[in-house]
Amino acid sequence: MSHRAPRLLKTCIKNAVAQSDDVVYLAQIYFNKVLMGQYNSTLGKYVGYTEKLKEHTRLITETVLLLPNQFEPTVKLRLVESPDSEHPGMLMCSAYNFYPKHIKLTWLRDGKEVTTDVTSTEELPNGNWLYQIHSHLEIIPKPGENISCMVEHASLMEPKFYDWEPSPDSGRDKIAVGAAGLLLGLVFSVAGLIYYKKKSSGDLLDFTEILVPIT
Repeated sequence: MSHRAPRLLKTCIKNAVAQSDDVVYLAQIYFNKVLMGQYNSTLGKYVGYTEKLKEHTRLITETVLLLPNQFEPTVKLRLVESPDSEHPGMLMCSAYNFYPKHIKLTWLRDGKEVTTDVTSTEELPNGNWLYQIHSHLEIIPKPGENISCMVEHASLMEPKFYDWEPSPDSGRDKIAVGAAGLLLGLVFSVAGLIYYKKKSSGDLLDFTEILVPIT
């Protein structure tokens, strides 16, 4: 007779109570569709329903306790187009894949908190027990100013700062376009000035069409 190995079932159950973010880790062992032992993180202990499986449930407990209960956010800071024509740009600070839910994003300009022209989303669930959030800052860039996004979360020992650094390539492109436009305008200005001077001095050649009969 063949022996079927016990089946281990691990589940992660979110508490359905309103306004609660508690997560229950439940690990169960079934044999022939009969529950033999389980660990429940809410109770904080394992229960083996047979002597043989008490050791197995203890090992399950140790494994579950090693599961991380905090995930550090991945943060990205970038420049996006602003829907408001009065502002040339909008900075967006995004935090991805963090847990627990509560997080705080703060904009700083030269080390001082910015509270105006700031809009933020709520913590949005990813569907995998992790969250994401986005904060926007409408800006009018000023030379030499330092803009950063400060992130505070339970997974961080201390707040982390993410500085916005304009892309050097985009800066060079703007300079190149501006220089080309300036040069083109200068060429047309010089050409117009030369034409005006020659016209006023009568040095321009007038071409007259003459018909000569052929004999």
